[in-house]
Amino acid sequence: MLKELLYPFDPNYILENKRKIKKTLLEDSNGFVEKKVAILGGYTTSAIKQIMELFLLNNGIKASFYESEYNKFYEDAMFDNEELKAFDPDIIYVCTSNRNIVRYPSLKDDAEVLLSSEFEKYKGIWESLKNRYHCPIIQNNFELPYYRLMGNKEVSDVHGKVNFITRLNLLMDEYAQNNENFYICDINYISADYGLREWSDPFYFHMYKYALNVNAVPYLSFNVANIIKSIFGKNKKGFVLDLDNTLWGGVVGDDGVEGIKVGPEESEGQVYSEFQRYLKEHKQLGVILNIDSKNDLENAIAGLKHPDSELSEEDFVEIKANWDPKDKNFAEIANELNLLPESLVFVDDNPAERHIVSEQIKGVCAPELSSVEHYIEVLDRNGFFEITTLSNDDLKRNEMYKQNAERAKAEASFSNYKDYLLSLDMKGIIKPFEPMYIERISQLSNKSNQFNLTTHRYTVSDIEKISSDQDYITLYGKLIDRFGDNGLVSVVIGHIKEDVCEIDLWIMSCRVLKRDLEFAMMDELVKKCKERNIRKIIGHYYPTAKNNMVKDFYSLQGFTKTSEDEKGNTEWLFEIDDNYQLKNEVIEVER
Repeated sequence: MLKELLYPFDPNYILENKRKIKKTLLEDSNGFVEKKVAILGGYTTSAIKQIMELFLLNNGIKASFYESEYNKFYEDAMFDNEELKAFDPDIIYVCTSNRNIVRYPSLKDDAEVLLSSEFEKYKGIWESLKNRYHCPIIQNNFELPYYRLMGNKEVSDVHGKVNFITRLNLLMDEYAQNNENFYICDINYISADYGLREWSDPFYFHMYKYALNVNAVPYLSFNVANIIKSIFGKNKKGFVLDLDNTLWGGVVGDDGVEGIKVGPEESEGQVYSEFQRYLKEHKQLGVILNIDSKNDLENAIAGLKHPDSELSEEDFVEIKANWDPKDKNFAEIANELNLLPESLVFVDDNPAERHIVSEQIKGVCAPELSSVEHYIEVLDRNGFFEITTLSNDDLKRNEMYKQNAERAKAEASFSNYKDYLLSLDMKGIIKPFEPMYIERISQLSNKSNQFNLTTHRYTVSDIEKISSDQDYITLYGKLIDRFGDNGLVSVVIGHIKEDVCEIDLWIMSCRVLKRDLEFAMMDELVKKCKERNIRKIIGHYYPTAKNNMVKDFYSLQGFTKTSEDEKGNTEWLFEIDDNYQLKNEVIEVER
């Protein structure tokens, strides 16, 4: 990732060098997901679009844009628009501000009537967009007004603008809670964080028709891009953390456990404790914590056992405390977790170590840290773990990775791998898509990069349509063993075309690799095809920088390669006969 686009960034540098930055990002491509973004603006949005494009590229998303004419967001949403329809957006961003509120209540008005009218206008926009374009929608909420006519009374009087905007934002929040594929960009918070007086400087509206300070555009664009990258599965998955002067003050090997600074006794120790609590809170979101420290292991564990430490050894999935280079340890952590290195964030107070890891391992993000008082600000404002959906699997992710570590220990005690698999007492649940799992299936399609044969991505709306279409065979797979429940970890979508089933998607979470679930999924796919008198299955493999591990997948399943082009794209054929032999021998499958 380009460090110039990580928080804290220089907004003036980004605005002045946007073409140069874009060129660098495109040249440094490791493969992009292409998405179509429609921006429906209540004010001038050209700079927002240009800067958003950079942040999306930095997250692996190459966007094309539709941009409404000035302040035509309502017309574009509510009426037929052939250009927008032809554009067929993957996501729509409604970019409005409090300047787009039609009317605030005067002291003589019924504030409730005006509030309801304003909310219903926006609700009508969202419902129209949802019905016409069937894609995720992002809507700005409203920043507070830049003046208060009644002073502090504005917040408590129903006729005050502050009160009106606050209640309108709450109605938007309630709508977001009750409607999938609808997301709030919280400019109420972003503008306060930036500084409301600067954000709302009226000069920029009257001169350029921007509803915010042009220098604040990168902050808005950054936040919208974070929502988009989260929707399309580009979030990070965990931290890799240094110890000395990162999780505590001082060097545990030199100062001893009693000499490190953490806890309530002094101000510096309090700051480190707050940072540890911040990190620990991430576990409830399914963010994985790991350690990469130049330390003797016993010293590292002793530091974590400090009586005032908020974090303990049990909070971490992988602990690498040794004298090996940190980039080597980092790569081993990613490998043992079966994750791509770029899905982990490296947190270290030492700029030299950050440089080495980010230079040696392509795509790894190592944000710039200054004093410990700003650690939380830097990590939090970067939005590495921006939440748009939160599945049960996300909530259990730390537990699942710890269970995988236990499985690895168990594997080491067996000389025969099949015996090891049988010892896991695996039970699989393989069924057609069900409504309760639609969100997780969409999420998995957007997150899976390594075990993803076609790299297709699906929104919730896409999965809902496919689920109800008789021209598709759909399967999800869950896997449970004696160590725990891995959750929903595999998805197959087959498109029926006459007497052929063409595989549009076959993905699997890397945390269940080498457990033979793919064979159980193949058995079920063949069964479903037989039920519909389908005798041929066609599969495709489209190579990327990340999915090389599955290039021979179809061959292992018994397919025959029928074609290959100069880019390495391959097509495979499997012919079903009545003597098909089940491939899964180790998983008890519930159908």
